[in-house]
Amino acid sequence: MAEILSLSKARKAKARVEKDATAEANRIKFGRTKAERQKAEAEKSKADKHIDGHKRED
Repeated sequence: MAEILSLSKARKAKARVEKDATAEANRIKFGRTKAERQKAEAEKSKADKHIDGHKRED
């Protein structure tokens, strides 16, 4: 037979898992220092300029 489970406990457990996943995503997204963000922005800017410099004009 199937196990009997409490729907309220299952709902709360599911909400807890979703909350943990959101927290992990936010840690990745916002968990960098100012220097790391500036370095990443500088690297992205340099790469964009490099790509734009190699585009062909039609």
